[in-house]
Amino acid sequence: KRYHQVSTDEVYGDLPLDRPDLFFTEKTPLHTSSPYSSSKAGADLLVSAYHRTFGLPVTISRCSNNYGPYQFPEKLIPLMIANALADKSLPVYGEGLNVRDWLYVEDHCKAIDLIIRKGTVGEVYNIGGHNEKTNMEITHLILDAMGKDESSIKYVQDRLGHDRRYAISNDKITSELGWKPSVTFEEGIKITIDWYLNNQDWIKAIEAKKVCL
Repeated sequence: KRYHQVSTDEVYGDLPLDRPDLFFTEKTPLHTSSPYSSSKAGADLLVSAYHRTFGLPVTISRCSNNYGPYQFPEKLIPLMIANALADKSLPVYGEGLNVRDWLYVEDHCKAIDLIIRKGTVGEVYNIGGHNEKTNMEITHLILDAMGKDESSIKYVQDRLGHDRRYAISNDKITSELGWKPSVTFEEGIKITIDWYLNNQDWIKAIEAKKVCL
């Protein structure tokens, strides 16, 4: 009945750090910086082409950075928590000033469900959390919550194609479908940190490759 493509805000490229007034909208041109984001943009274009040419009933959502329980430990938040638990260094790219918009995973799932049930076929919907934080802010927040100091922070060479800032406008999905985030960042990050602290065996099993994702 519906093919839904879960995409990413990375397909839009990045925004300048000195323009907090700018946000990605559904009309922002695709302008990718890495092979990964290019593969996502290519998938979006394929899905749109199947709709335009063959009438396939599709919708596309582009979300900001997710966080929450069960996230793979290579991602920023669970990586920092796992490394802090193991007294390992916390690697921070560049100066840690890259900005991401954070969205609690359950809010993302609710948005996808709403789009599938009530979204207009052929349309793109951006899903953002309006929680812009630098990577350094996230790192310090986690250290503070775990009672650790910043001596474990290790600055590493920035990766190629590392976009500076992502920020999404929710205006379309809010006005057309009535969706908005229900979990504040303060609530969500506490739930997330507590979950990882109470499920250290899960992290160890992932690191030992004993759990399939």
